[in-house]
Amino acid sequence: MVTDGEGVMVERVVRRIVEEIVASAPEGWTGAVLAGRVSRGGGSSVSGGYGVPGARHHHSVPTLHAELCDLGTALQEARGWDRANLEIQCLPSGEYRVVATPDAVDRQSGMRGGFQIVLDPDRRLPQPGFEQEGSTAAPAGDPRLAAERFRAYLERRAAILGRPDELPPPASAAALDEVERRIGRALPPDLRALYAIADGERLAPRPRRLFEGSVWMPLSELIAEYDWWREPPWLGWDHNWDSVVFDAHPADTVRRCGGHPDWIPFVTHEDGNVLAVDMAPARDGRPGQVIEIGRDHHDGPAYVADSVTSLLGGYLELLRQGAYELDNGHLDLLEPAQEVPRHQHIGGGIPEVVPPTLQAIHINKQPSPVDLAPLTAGRSLRRVHLNRCATADLTPLRSLPVESLRVVLDPAGDLTPLEGHRHLSSLALASAAPVDIAPLRTAPNLRGLDLAWANVRDLPLLADLPDLRYLSLNGRQWAVLLKANRVPPTLAAAHLGGDYASLDQALDWAAFLGTRLGEPFRATGTVGTGAG
Repeated sequence: MVTDGEGVMVERVVRRIVEEIVASAPEGWTGAVLAGRVSRGGGSSVSGGYGVPGARHHHSVPTLHAELCDLGTALQEARGWDRANLEIQCLPSGEYRVVATPDAVDRQSGMRGGFQIVLDPDRRLPQPGFEQEGSTAAPAGDPRLAAERFRAYLERRAAILGRPDELPPPASAAALDEVERRIGRALPPDLRALYAIADGERLAPRPRRLFEGSVWMPLSELIAEYDWWREPPWLGWDHNWDSVVFDAHPADTVRRCGGHPDWIPFVTHEDGNVLAVDMAPARDGRPGQVIEIGRDHHDGPAYVADSVTSLLGGYLELLRQGAYELDNGHLDLLEPAQEVPRHQHIGGGIPEVVPPTLQAIHINKQPSPVDLAPLTAGRSLRRVHLNRCATADLTPLRSLPVESLRVVLDPAGDLTPLEGHRHLSSLALASAAPVDIAPLRTAPNLRGLDLAWANVRDLPLLADLPDLRYLSLNGRQWAVLLKANRVPPTLAAAHLGGDYASLDQALDWAAFLGTRLGEPFRATGTVGTGAG
């Protein structure tokens, strides 16, 4: 229980969240963990779930976006934190425990999980996208046509739903100019034209999720989200943007980056992903094109449309075709399935014919050990990922320009073929048998390394890697490295991976690595459960 006035404000919001978690719990639950990230500007992300013995599927905790936004505001007022990570643990009895800390210790989402800290904020992994040739094309968007299409889209939706969408008043020209001043960049004219019709939809009485079932941000939220995305987040092994191969568009349409100051988000999926306008496209792109970035885009941005204008044209065409569903008062557009681009091969085994243009291959659930010899035909391969299968021989990769390698090593295999590999920049390694990492000392461009699921023979050798910027280890491995005083001196960021770790454990780990964290917010208590 906290007693200071501002802390009490935080705890009141926490209690509301705990009450919702308890009220939404599945039968037979024994505990719940909500892990999240909140910001003053209204952004939030949530993971975690309920513990249910014998359950056949995962029971997620409710997203509670509004409550988490309130918590972000309360933490900012109480502690001055613009962004915070938090963890709430609660039991069926109503007992709860909350820990919150500034985002110096950043909880990671997706398959990697764990926690990340930045040790040297001035260092970044190289991002080739910043060196790519830029586009000289004119914008594809048309503000007059965009406004016309948006109004037609609203009218068609109203005819289908039997009621108009309620939208907030338009943003003034002065407000739009102020946004551009704040972010230091001009919005594309066709997006400005939409804001001249309505200031997003979040401020409406009931947001209708107009863009792909997602929420069009008001200008105030756009600024907050831009602040979040304007610089690349610190990127680890599976966010290794310098080896990006784009999933749904030619590689010269969007820059090979993990983030860019000229990417301006304007629609949030409220799950860590956003739609953004790209004002600095690569050679074959168009200024103002729409891309998707965020949590689920580890392999780089997804190209969506050449402009907001074209995006709206696509929505109108889907309505004309009847490609939509009605769900509890919402209209959901049915997007056509995207073909996997020819420069990628995802899932299954290695294809019978490996084209020389292949840039990325994901090999999934194959009999082990997988023979990688056919990949030698893939002279353009930049990314090779093995999932749920192992290989015993990495020799075929020696002569390929592979930048990103994710591999499970068979007990008969070793890392000798990677010795001196001049392209390799990120490696995620898993192994059951002990592995000698000495060959990695001669890989000149190796920047990111994940060994959290590997059995490593001599961890202190990591300090000999010439320019390692990012390292992911599990808790036991970090303990060995810290005890030996052999943390690589070039590290700019570190990740605590492997088995589940609580936020409290992550704070202890970060402190051992010398991160100044400040005093976390902690509170315990009990809420009524309504039982009995």
